[in-house]
Amino acid sequence: MGILPFTKMQGLGNDFIVLDGVRASLALTPIQLRWLADRHFGVGCDQILWVEPAQDATNDFRYRIFNRDGGEVANCGNGVRCFARYVHDQNLTQRTHLRVETQAGVLEPELLPNGDVRVNMGEPLFDPDRIPFLAPALQPTYELALGQQVTRTFSVLSMGNPHAVQVVEQITHAPVDTEGPLIEHHPLFPERVNAGFMEIADRTHIHLRVHERGAGETLACGTGACAAVVAGRRLGRLDPLVHVTTHGGELLIEWQGAGHPVWMTGPAVTVYTGIVHIPNIEELTHAGR
Repeated sequence: MGILPFTKMQGLGNDFIVLDGVRASLALTPIQLRWLADRHFGVGCDQILWVEPAQDATNDFRYRIFNRDGGEVANCGNGVRCFARYVHDQNLTQRTHLRVETQAGVLEPELLPNGDVRVNMGEPLFDPDRIPFLAPALQPTYELALGQQVTRTFSVLSMGNPHAVQVVEQITHAPVDTEGPLIEHHPLFPERVNAGFMEIADRTHIHLRVHERGAGETLACGTGACAAVVAGRRLGRLDPLVHVTTHGGELLIEWQGAGHPVWMTGPAVTVYTGIVHIPNIEELTHAGR
């Protein structure tokens, strides 16, 4: 592969390596992506964002998302905000309202005058077949066993990627480290799932921690924030406009209810740019990466 230019970005501490596949073609294997995302041997990140030309002329760009385990996923809320900031700052476009192709469909981020990015994240999906979730029928919430001794109540939905959200009393004591992996790999989720832990402070404010599939707990999760607000709204416990506090900072999420898209507003920051030498597959395989 040789020398690879990259940009390091973060949205509320959820950090990304952004790669330009518009001005130069990219060809990276999963083992190289894992190395690049490794915080000890590579650059280090939660996800890698891969920018490409749009496949449909009515759209502006296409972008792909890879977790640090090398697996490709369909959507990333903090990532799409960083993507929008990246293509504008890199002079790939001067437009402030974009149409972006993802595996989850077309997203529409807008760069605001204060530097934040507002994104139409689309409508949430509840049909188990579309999440995917191996539930016998659509229900408001689901009881899932986590081992022999623990059963939790979850709201399950998709924001372009699957989420299982539970309400907890105190976010600081939420069992994210222990139960997050069990939820992620629960056999009822054939493509794994993001596990959200939500403390409801009042009708306009929640605290959130998310164990992301393929990444573990991150400082913030944009689609997780959207999913949590949708879950809280469907439980009758939240208003349409909600401030979501994560370890990395705050997002503003708006959902008017069924038939409406979820809107997300938050920051996107460039940390630094650089170049890195990507080892070839033989080198990484020999090193046991």
